[in-house]
Amino acid sequence: MKITNIHNVEKFFEVIDSCEGKVELVTGEGDRLNLKSKLSQFITLTNIFNPNGDVKPEIPEIELVAYDPKDIDKLIKYMIG
Repeated sequence: MKITNIHNVEKFFEVIDSCEGKVELVTGEGDRLNLKSKLSQFITLTNIFNPNGDVKPEIPEIELVAYDPKDIDKLIKYMIG
């Protein structure tokens, strides 16, 4: 599933942390990173910074794979709420 325009990154990761199953970030190269890992979350956050060191206020688009149907529901509620 693709999620766009994440304005509150902290809240986004709170939702990810509350998921019971595996939630993966799909990179542009097709690799999958476990987003429940703090290291993977850090790597994702570093992509928010541009080379000039300015902070973008949002994540424009991210592709996720969630395996637990309850987690998919949480992510959908996050997207519409």
